[in-house]
Amino acid sequence: MRKGIVWGVILMQLCLLLTGCGAQNTLEGDTSVEEEKIKIGLSFDSFVIERWQRDRDVFVSTAQDLGAEVNVQNANGDVEEQKTQIKYLIEKGMDVIVIIAVDSQACSEEIKEAKDAGIIIVSYDRLVRNANADLYISFDNEEVGRLMAETLVDKVPEGGNIVTIFGPTTDHNVTMMEQGFNDVIKDKNINIVYSIYAKDWLAEHAYNAVNYALTITPDIDGVLCGNDNLASEAVRALSENRLAGSVIVTGQDADLAACQRIVEGTQTMTVYKPVDKLAKSAAEYAVKLVKGEDIEVDSTINDGTYEVPYVKLEPIAVTKDNLDEVIIDGGFQQRDEVYLNVYDQE
Repeated sequence: MRKGIVWGVILMQLCLLLTGCGAQNTLEGDTSVEEEKIKIGLSFDSFVIERWQRDRDVFVSTAQDLGAEVNVQNANGDVEEQKTQIKYLIEKGMDVIVIIAVDSQACSEEIKEAKDAGIIIVSYDRLVRNANADLYISFDNEEVGRLMAETLVDKVPEGGNIVTIFGPTTDHNVTMMEQGFNDVIKDKNINIVYSIYAKDWLAEHAYNAVNYALTITPDIDGVLCGNDNLASEAVRALSENRLAGSVIVTGQDADLAACQRIVEGTQTMTVYKPVDKLAKSAAEYAVKLVKGEDIEVDSTINDGTYEVPYVKLEPIAVTKDNLDEVIIDGGFQQRDEVYLNVYDQE
Protein backbone atom coordinates (compact mmCIF):
# COMPACT_ATOMS: atom_id res chain seq x y z
CA MET A 1 0.00 0.00 0.00
CA ARG A 2 2.80 2.35 0.98
CA LYS A 3 4.61 1.59 -2.30
CA GLY A 4 1.46 2.48 -4.23
CA ILE A 5 1.24 5.85 -2.49
CA VAL A 6 4.89 6.57 -3.25
CA TRP A 7 4.45 5.73 -6.93
CA GLY A 8 1.31 7.88 -7.07
CA VAL A 9 3.19 10.86 -5.67
CA ILE A 10 5.97 10.35 -8.21
CA LEU A 11 3.48 10.18 -11.09
CA MET A 12 1.76 13.36 -9.91
CA GLN A 13 5.09 15.18 -9.77
CA LEU A 14 5.96 13.98 -13.26
CA CYS A 15 2.59 15.20 -14.58
CA LEU A 16 3.05 18.60 -12.96
CA LEU A 17 6.55 18.85 -14.42
CA LEU A 18 5.36 17.94 -17.92
CA THR A 19 2.39 20.30 -17.66
CA GLY A 20 4.70 23.10 -16.60
CA CYS A 21 6.96 22.48 -19.57
CA GLY A 22 3.97 22.44 -21.87
CA ALA A 23 2.70 25.72 -20.51
CA GLN A 24 6.10 27.27 -20.90
CA ASN A 25 6.34 26.13 -24.53
CA THR A 26 2.88 27.53 -25.25
CA LEU A 27 3.80 30.90 -23.81
CA GLU A 28 7.02 30.94 -25.78
CA GLY A 29 5.06 30.05 -28.89
CA ASP A 30 2.62 32.91 -28.26
CA THR A 31 5.43 35.44 -28.19
CA SER A 32 6.73 34.25 -31.56
CA VAL A 33 3.42 34.10 -33.45
CA GLU A 34 4.03 35.06 -37.08
CA GLU A 35 2.72 38.49 -37.98
CA GLU A 36 -0.51 38.30 -40.01
CA LYS A 37 0.13 38.70 -43.72
CA ILE A 38 -1.01 41.74 -45.66
CA LYS A 39 -3.94 40.79 -47.89
CA ILE A 40 -4.01 42.28 -51.39
CA GLY A 41 -6.93 41.95 -53.77
CA LEU A 42 -5.87 42.21 -57.43
CA SER A 43 -8.82 42.84 -59.75
CA PHE A 44 -8.04 42.46 -63.47
CA ASP A 45 -10.08 43.60 -66.44
CA SER A 46 -9.12 40.41 -68.32
CA PHE A 47 -6.11 38.45 -69.55
CA VAL A 48 -6.95 38.82 -73.24
CA ILE A 49 -4.07 41.24 -73.76
CA GLU A 50 -0.75 39.39 -73.56
CA ARG A 51 0.91 41.82 -71.17
CA TRP A 52 -1.67 41.44 -68.36
CA GLN A 53 -0.48 37.91 -67.59
CA ARG A 54 3.04 39.24 -67.18
CA ASP A 55 1.81 42.07 -64.92
CA ARG A 56 0.00 39.53 -62.74
CA ASP A 57 2.99 37.22 -62.36
CA VAL A 58 5.45 39.98 -61.47
CA PHE A 59 3.02 41.66 -59.08
CA VAL A 60 2.17 38.44 -57.24
CA SER A 61 5.81 37.37 -57.00
CA THR A 62 6.92 40.75 -55.64
CA ALA A 63 4.06 40.93 -53.14
CA GLN A 64 4.82 37.43 -51.85
CA ASP A 65 8.50 38.33 -51.44
CA LEU A 66 7.33 41.24 -49.29
CA GLY A 67 5.30 38.91 -47.09
CA ALA A 68 1.87 39.66 -48.58
CA GLU A 69 -0.69 37.29 -50.05
CA VAL A 70 -2.59 38.13 -53.23
CA ASN A 71 -6.14 37.20 -54.19
CA VAL A 72 -6.35 37.54 -58.00
CA GLN A 73 -9.73 38.11 -59.64
CA ASN A 74 -10.36 38.19 -63.40
CA ALA A 75 -13.52 39.95 -64.64
CA ASN A 76 -13.10 38.75 -68.25
CA GLY A 77 -14.01 42.21 -69.52
CA ASP A 78 -17.38 42.20 -67.73
CA VAL A 79 -18.12 45.37 -65.72
CA GLU A 80 -20.80 43.76 -63.56
CA GLU A 81 -18.51 40.84 -62.83
CA GLN A 82 -15.77 43.21 -61.72
CA LYS A 83 -18.21 45.00 -59.40
CA THR A 84 -19.18 41.65 -57.88
CA GLN A 85 -15.55 40.68 -57.45
CA ILE A 86 -14.70 43.97 -55.71
CA LYS A 87 -17.55 43.33 -53.26
CA TYR A 88 -16.17 39.83 -52.72
CA LEU A 89 -12.72 41.27 -51.94
CA ILE A 90 -14.32 43.68 -49.47
CA GLU A 91 -16.08 40.79 -47.73
CA LYS A 92 -12.78 38.89 -47.59
CA GLY A 93 -11.25 41.75 -45.63
CA MET A 94 -8.52 42.83 -48.01
CA ASP A 95 -6.10 45.45 -46.70
CA VAL A 96 -5.70 46.93 -50.19
CA ILE A 97 -7.41 46.42 -53.54
CA VAL A 98 -5.44 47.02 -56.73
CA ILE A 99 -7.78 47.45 -59.68
CA ILE A 100 -7.30 47.39 -63.46
CA ALA A 101 -10.71 48.75 -64.34
CA VAL A 102 -12.89 47.37 -67.12
CA ASP A 103 -14.65 50.74 -67.22
CA SER A 104 -12.99 53.81 -65.72
CA GLN A 105 -16.35 55.22 -64.61
CA ALA A 106 -18.34 52.18 -63.55
CA CYS A 107 -16.79 51.01 -60.29
CA SER A 108 -16.63 54.26 -58.32
CA GLU A 109 -19.47 53.22 -55.96
CA GLU A 110 -17.87 49.86 -55.16
CA ILE A 111 -14.55 51.58 -54.55
CA LYS A 112 -16.25 54.06 -52.22
CA GLU A 113 -17.70 51.10 -50.34
CA ALA A 114 -14.20 49.61 -50.05
CA LYS A 115 -12.73 52.87 -48.80
CA ASP A 116 -15.54 53.20 -46.24
CA ALA A 117 -14.48 49.76 -45.00
CA GLY A 118 -10.96 51.07 -44.48
CA ILE A 119 -9.49 49.37 -47.55
CA ILE A 120 -6.74 51.16 -49.50
CA ILE A 121 -7.36 51.54 -53.25
CA VAL A 122 -4.68 51.56 -55.95
CA SER A 123 -5.65 52.33 -59.56
CA TYR A 124 -3.28 50.23 -61.64
CA ASP A 125 -2.43 51.34 -65.19
CA ARG A 126 -5.95 52.78 -65.72
CA LEU A 127 -7.30 55.64 -63.65
CA VAL A 128 -10.63 54.97 -61.98
CA ARG A 129 -12.67 58.16 -62.31
CA ASN A 130 -14.30 60.03 -59.41
CA ALA A 131 -13.16 57.40 -56.91
CA ASN A 132 -10.50 59.17 -54.83
CA ALA A 133 -8.06 56.26 -55.07
CA ASP A 134 -5.15 56.35 -52.66
CA LEU A 135 -2.69 55.98 -55.55
CA TYR A 136 -2.65 55.84 -59.34
CA ILE A 137 0.35 54.12 -60.91
CA SER A 138 0.74 53.97 -64.67
CA PHE A 139 2.78 55.17 -67.59
CA ASP A 140 2.68 58.63 -69.11
CA ASN A 141 -0.22 57.86 -71.42
CA GLU A 142 -0.13 61.25 -73.14
CA GLU A 143 3.48 60.50 -74.03
CA VAL A 144 2.34 57.18 -75.54
CA GLY A 145 0.09 59.14 -77.91
CA ARG A 146 2.84 61.62 -78.69
CA LEU A 147 5.31 58.86 -79.55
CA MET A 148 2.84 57.26 -81.97
CA ALA A 149 2.02 60.61 -83.56
CA GLU A 150 5.70 61.49 -83.97
CA THR A 151 6.29 58.23 -85.83
CA LEU A 152 3.41 58.95 -88.19
CA VAL A 153 4.51 62.56 -88.75
CA ASP A 154 8.05 61.40 -89.47
CA LYS A 155 7.14 58.52 -91.81
CA VAL A 156 3.91 59.53 -93.56
CA PRO A 157 4.35 61.88 -96.55
CA GLU A 158 2.96 65.44 -96.47
CA GLY A 159 -0.77 65.34 -97.11
CA GLY A 160 -0.85 61.60 -96.46
CA ASN A 161 -3.91 59.67 -95.29
CA ILE A 162 -4.08 57.85 -91.97
CA VAL A 163 -6.56 55.75 -90.01
CA THR A 164 -6.75 56.02 -86.21
CA ILE A 165 -7.94 53.04 -84.18
CA PHE A 166 -8.02 53.97 -80.52
CA GLY A 167 -9.11 51.77 -77.64
CA PRO A 168 -12.53 52.11 -75.99
CA THR A 169 -13.68 55.38 -74.47
CA THR A 170 -14.37 53.51 -71.22
CA ASP A 171 -10.59 53.31 -70.70
CA HIS A 172 -9.35 56.68 -69.43
CA ASN A 173 -5.87 55.92 -70.76
CA VAL A 174 -7.34 56.19 -74.26
CA THR A 175 -8.47 59.75 -73.55
CA MET A 176 -4.97 60.70 -72.39
CA MET A 177 -3.29 58.91 -75.28
CA GLU A 178 -5.56 60.66 -77.79
CA GLN A 179 -4.75 64.00 -76.18
CA GLY A 180 -1.04 63.36 -76.64
CA PHE A 181 -1.63 62.29 -80.24
CA ASN A 182 -3.67 65.43 -81.01
CA ASP A 183 -1.05 67.70 -79.45
CA VAL A 184 1.46 66.52 -82.05
CA ILE A 185 -0.79 66.06 -85.07
CA LYS A 186 -2.89 69.25 -84.87
CA ASP A 187 -0.62 71.47 -86.97
CA LYS A 188 0.60 68.79 -89.37
CA ASN A 189 -0.47 68.21 -92.94
CA ILE A 190 -1.91 64.74 -92.42
CA ASN A 191 -5.47 63.64 -93.20
CA ILE A 192 -7.39 61.37 -90.86
CA VAL A 193 -9.70 59.62 -93.30
CA TYR A 194 -11.33 57.32 -90.75
CA SER A 195 -11.25 57.02 -86.96
CA ILE A 196 -12.85 54.58 -84.50
CA TYR A 197 -12.74 53.55 -80.85
CA ALA A 198 -12.42 49.77 -80.61
CA LYS A 199 -15.04 48.63 -78.10
CA ASP A 200 -13.63 46.33 -75.41
CA TRP A 201 -10.26 46.44 -77.19
CA LEU A 202 -11.54 43.76 -79.58
CA ALA A 203 -9.00 43.32 -82.36
CA GLU A 204 -11.55 42.57 -85.08
CA HIS A 205 -12.60 46.22 -84.95
CA ALA A 206 -9.19 47.11 -86.37
CA TYR A 207 -9.57 44.63 -89.20
CA ASN A 208 -12.96 46.08 -90.11
CA ALA A 209 -11.74 49.67 -89.77
CA VAL A 210 -8.87 49.22 -92.21
CA ASN A 211 -11.07 47.49 -94.75
CA TYR A 212 -13.68 50.22 -94.44
CA ALA A 213 -11.06 52.97 -94.77
CA LEU A 214 -9.87 51.37 -98.01
CA THR A 215 -13.37 51.81 -99.43
CA ILE A 216 -13.05 55.55 -98.70
CA THR A 217 -9.65 55.74 -100.38
CA PRO A 218 -7.18 53.09 -101.54
CA ASP A 219 -4.34 55.42 -100.58
CA ILE A 220 -3.73 54.72 -96.91
CA ASP A 221 -0.29 55.76 -95.66
CA GLY A 222 -0.52 55.05 -91.96
CA VAL A 223 -2.58 53.34 -89.26
CA LEU A 224 -2.46 54.27 -85.60
CA CYS A 225 -3.44 51.31 -83.42
CA GLY A 226 -4.14 51.73 -79.72
CA ASN A 227 -2.25 48.54 -78.88
CA ASP A 228 -0.40 45.69 -80.57
CA ASN A 229 -3.42 43.39 -80.49
CA LEU A 230 -5.32 45.89 -82.64
CA ALA A 231 -2.25 46.23 -84.84
CA SER A 232 -2.28 42.48 -85.50
CA GLU A 233 -5.68 42.70 -87.19
CA ALA A 234 -4.88 45.96 -88.96
CA VAL A 235 -1.84 44.29 -90.49
CA ARG A 236 -3.95 41.27 -91.47
CA ALA A 237 -6.33 43.53 -93.36
CA LEU A 238 -3.41 45.30 -95.03
CA SER A 239 -1.86 41.95 -95.98
CA GLU A 240 -5.07 40.80 -97.64
CA ASN A 241 -4.98 44.00 -99.68
CA ARG A 242 -1.26 43.60 -100.50
CA LEU A 243 -0.35 46.69 -98.51
CA ALA A 244 1.48 45.21 -95.53
CA GLY A 245 4.96 46.68 -95.28
CA SER A 246 4.12 49.76 -97.33
CA VAL A 247 1.82 51.34 -94.70
CA ILE A 248 3.12 52.80 -91.43
CA VAL A 249 1.57 50.94 -88.46
CA THR A 250 1.98 51.85 -84.79
CA GLY A 251 0.99 50.00 -81.63
CA GLN A 252 1.89 49.63 -77.97
CA ASP A 253 2.86 46.94 -75.43
CA ALA A 254 5.78 45.30 -77.29
CA ASP A 255 3.89 42.02 -77.60
CA LEU A 256 5.94 39.18 -79.09
CA ALA A 257 3.88 39.14 -82.31
CA ALA A 258 4.36 42.91 -82.68
CA CYS A 259 8.13 42.60 -82.24
CA GLN A 260 8.10 39.87 -84.88
CA ARG A 261 6.18 42.14 -87.24
CA ILE A 262 8.65 44.97 -86.64
CA VAL A 263 11.68 42.87 -87.65
CA GLU A 264 9.68 41.50 -90.58
CA GLY A 265 8.75 45.03 -91.68
CA THR A 266 4.94 44.94 -91.42
CA GLN A 267 4.67 47.03 -88.23
CA THR A 268 6.73 50.20 -87.88
CA MET A 269 6.83 50.77 -84.14
CA THR A 270 5.44 49.81 -80.78
CA VAL A 271 5.48 51.72 -77.54
CA TYR A 272 7.29 49.66 -74.93
CA LYS A 273 6.08 50.10 -71.37
CA PRO A 274 8.35 48.28 -68.90
CA VAL A 275 5.49 46.43 -67.20
CA ASP A 276 7.85 44.46 -64.97
CA LYS A 277 8.86 47.75 -63.36
CA LEU A 278 5.23 48.88 -63.15
CA ALA A 279 4.01 45.67 -61.52
CA LYS A 280 6.94 45.48 -59.11
CA SER A 281 6.53 49.13 -58.09
CA ALA A 282 2.77 48.74 -57.64
CA ALA A 283 3.22 45.79 -55.29
CA GLU A 284 5.83 47.69 -53.29
CA TYR A 285 3.63 50.79 -53.02
CA ALA A 286 0.62 48.69 -51.99
CA VAL A 287 2.53 47.11 -49.12
CA LYS A 288 3.97 50.47 -48.02
CA LEU A 289 0.52 52.06 -47.99
CA VAL A 290 -0.87 49.29 -45.79
CA LYS A 291 2.07 49.64 -43.40
CA GLY A 292 1.53 53.39 -43.24
CA GLU A 293 4.98 54.12 -44.63
CA ASP A 294 5.74 57.33 -46.51
CA ILE A 295 5.68 57.09 -50.31
CA GLU A 296 7.46 59.61 -52.50
CA VAL A 297 5.05 60.79 -55.19
CA ASP A 298 5.89 63.98 -57.10
CA SER A 299 2.71 64.45 -59.13
CA THR A 300 -1.07 64.16 -58.96
CA ILE A 301 -3.83 63.60 -61.49
CA ASN A 302 -7.42 64.78 -61.36
CA ASP A 303 -9.86 61.86 -61.50
CA GLY A 304 -12.78 64.16 -62.29
CA THR A 305 -13.45 65.02 -58.65
CA TYR A 306 -10.30 64.41 -56.61
CA GLU A 307 -6.55 64.95 -56.93
CA VAL A 308 -4.98 61.49 -56.80
CA PRO A 309 -1.26 60.84 -56.12
CA TYR A 310 0.24 59.72 -59.44
CA VAL A 311 3.32 57.58 -60.01
CA LYS A 312 4.15 58.12 -63.67
CA LEU A 313 6.59 55.88 -65.58
CA GLU A 314 8.08 56.73 -68.96
CA PRO A 315 7.28 54.72 -72.13
CA ILE A 316 9.80 54.09 -74.93
CA ALA A 317 9.23 54.13 -78.70
CA VAL A 318 10.63 50.93 -80.23
CA THR A 319 11.45 50.47 -83.92
CA LYS A 320 13.65 48.09 -85.84
CA ASP A 321 16.59 50.38 -85.01
CA ASN A 322 16.48 49.95 -81.23
CA LEU A 323 14.42 46.77 -80.74
CA ASP A 324 17.46 44.59 -79.99
CA GLU A 325 18.80 47.02 -77.43
CA VAL A 326 15.54 47.81 -75.63
CA ILE A 327 13.47 44.65 -75.94
CA ILE A 328 15.95 41.78 -76.32
CA ASP A 329 18.96 43.02 -74.35
CA GLY A 330 16.51 44.26 -71.72
CA GLY A 331 15.16 40.71 -71.37
CA PHE A 332 11.56 41.53 -72.26
CA GLN A 333 11.46 39.19 -75.26
CA GLN A 334 13.81 36.43 -76.44
CA ARG A 335 15.89 36.90 -79.60
CA ASP A 336 15.10 33.49 -81.08
CA GLU A 337 11.38 34.13 -80.68
CA VAL A 338 11.45 37.67 -82.04
CA TYR A 339 13.47 36.66 -85.11
CA LEU A 340 11.79 33.28 -85.55
CA ASN A 341 10.11 34.05 -88.89
CA VAL A 342 13.11 35.99 -90.19
CA TYR A 343 15.44 33.08 -89.47
CA ASP A 344 13.03 30.73 -91.23
CA GLN A 345 13.33 32.83 -94.38
CA GLU A 346 17.15 32.78 -94.41
